[in-house]
Amino acid sequence: MSATSFTELGLSPELLRAVSEAGYTQPTPIQAQAIPTILDGKDVMGGAQTGTGKTAGFALPILHRLQPQANTSPSPARHPVRALILAPTRELAIQVEESVKEYGKYTGLRSTCVYGGVDIRQQLPIVRAGVEILVATPGRLLDHVEQKSVNLSQVEIFVLDEADRMLDMGFIPDIKRIMALLPATARRQNLLFSATFSNEIKKLADALLNKPELIEVARRNTAAETVEQAVYKVPQDAKRALLTEIVTSRGLRQVLCFVRTKHGASRLARQLERDGLATAAIHGDKTQNARLDALQAFKDAKLEVLVATDVAARGLDVDDLPLVVNYELPHVPEDYIHRIGRTGRAGASGEAISFVAPEEEKYLVEIEKLLKKKIEVRTKEGFDPVAATARAATVRSTERTTRRDDARAPRERTATRPPRHDAPHSDAGRAPVGRSRREQEREEAYARNPDQPLPDRGRGTPPANGGATRGHASLGVRRGKPREVPALLMKRKAPETQGA
Repeated sequence: MSATSFTELGLSPELLRAVSEAGYTQPTPIQAQAIPTILDGKDVMGGAQTGTGKTAGFALPILHRLQPQANTSPSPARHPVRALILAPTRELAIQVEESVKEYGKYTGLRSTCVYGGVDIRQQLPIVRAGVEILVATPGRLLDHVEQKSVNLSQVEIFVLDEADRMLDMGFIPDIKRIMALLPATARRQNLLFSATFSNEIKKLADALLNKPELIEVARRNTAAETVEQAVYKVPQDAKRALLTEIVTSRGLRQVLCFVRTKHGASRLARQLERDGLATAAIHGDKTQNARLDALQAFKDAKLEVLVATDVAARGLDVDDLPLVVNYELPHVPEDYIHRIGRTGRAGASGEAISFVAPEEEKYLVEIEKLLKKKIEVRTKEGFDPVAATARAATVRSTERTTRRDDARAPRERTATRPPRHDAPHSDAGRAPVGRSRREQEREEAYARNPDQPLPDRGRGTPPANGGATRGHASLGVRRGKPREVPALLMKRKAPETQGA
């Protein structure tokens, strides 16, 4: 029989106090099943829909098991890493560690989070000072291993969160390297949590887990029932106008909009800004600080739309997020489940809509096959896709013409060359308009040296004096393109002395 309150799960008073202060009274199905199993020391393979509380499902029993080893000693040796939690993205790692801190604030246990995208030197002092619980992304953890700032030989509990995403992002080789640094599988407790299971994930579980308990609280690869799903079939060029129309007509804020590429996310964010919507973009090319600032502004409802790649499909937790938009359908059907799982979390209702262009119909078929159901097709009242497509084509044509005209227009000189230190500050000696200073100085040298042939102003232009052509030939220079000889290299005739 499942527990109906956290007090029935056997957690310590310190943890129950923290959970109560966080506003939770009744465990979710995954928590009610996973927490007692983990407290018994068994390995777990847990599967549940995203947003159902998997993080607390493993964080609370880990804190309970490690609490007796908490101490206040300043020695790093008294605070070895006893629990290692790996997450695929920076955002998810940060969120997991925030939950660990919130639930464990009365236990005395230390925790921290390490991830890439920031200077590792900022993380080194905290890690070297010792922490019992370390949350990390795989690549940055290996960086710390190479820096010898972390020792994993005393890890008692190893957690892989969002294991399917680890697989999709190519982290399996890094995970195997990390597993080689841990105590033997039989000497540690191993937990694998994921929203979806595939055959590849089961193979990974066979290598990682030791006689695991399989906990699934819903049919595999299903979306949360609290999320209302719908599809708008619309041409690609009309999607932007439809998104703007939906957001403005409904007065929405905090709309999370997913696209496939980093370039597409930045471009759409700029376009929506021009449409008058407060928008930001997050993707893998953004700095970590820029991503955190955008997420915080979104959580504070300062943005109407946040455009994101799948980097935000995991770990983004916004209270009562009203709408998720699949501006472009993902190529991997499982990613659809993770995307729409950003809304309808913790039992709240949510809405997810998808814009499907004709060329994306094949992806919709795969998603419906995974969900084993058809998604409702809607139309926006008063919205004309043909007219929107025509307007989009006009806008693109205008933008192309503007860019072409700007490229052809002569550039205005916005800066002048700084004056030479030995040049006078008056206008005396300044080159006339249309002539460079170099040309003026050369002609002045010619004027001072009567033996220097005058330059030819253009091919085929007759020389200024009769002997210039012969002078050019005597220098071995092709007719019409004389070689300019610096005046200082010419010998000036000695002046004739009077009265010799």
